[in-house]
Amino acid sequence: MRFQHSAALWRDFPELVPGVLAARGLNAGVSVDDRLVPYAETAAKRLATATESELPEIQAWRRAFTRMGLKPTQYRCASESLLRRFRKEGALPRLHPLIDLCNAVSIAYAIPVAVFDLSRVAGDLEVRYATGEETYLTFSGDDEHPAPGEVVFADAEGRAHARRWTNRQSGLSAVRPDTADVLIVAEALHETARADVESLMDALAAELTTLWPVAAPHPAILTPSAPRFDTTP
Repeated sequence: MRFQHSAALWRDFPELVPGVLAARGLNAGVSVDDRLVPYAETAAKRLATATESELPEIQAWRRAFTRMGLKPTQYRCASESLLRRFRKEGALPRLHPLIDLCNAVSIAYAIPVAVFDLSRVAGDLEVRYATGEETYLTFSGDDEHPAPGEVVFADAEGRAHARRWTNRQSGLSAVRPDTADVLIVAEALHETARADVESLMDALAAELTTLWPVAAPHPAILTPSAPRFDTTP
């Protein structure tokens, strides 16, 4: 499977820095408790001096959402939503070892991190503007149709695996207890995005290798001149 952003998206958001990796052979039978602590501490330290909306990483996504015609206080990027919940509750819900890890990394870096079960993605996956014909499955089991022009993660069968770019993923390709192979995508738009996404991907790859030695993650940073990632090992 090949992952990429459309040429139109690169044109409209030239500041975009996506980090991507594929990991295989995962399982839900590992403990990540100790691995989450440093990331939570980093997030707490940052939130001690600023709210999540004041962080440059979040401000960049808020500007992007405004450019897409979305109200940033109504539709938040995933990392802002996680940070907001973490600030209010002091912790994040536990869902699956991999998701718990990616959520912890996301709040530490204030960068959205999406995880897709590769077995539920048909063909290639592209981040692009919707045509209005795509279908999106909510976590409650309802089908939606993203509006034309909305940024979605769309596969070869026209199924949207995320809506409003980094706002909400689909229940279709969400990680499950039997998930084995995943695609992980981190995206940033702020001034130091390149260095921060590289650091995030290196940290995540190291964690995956430690927790799931068979995963063999292969991270990459995409650019307009090298916009594609092939999940084939």
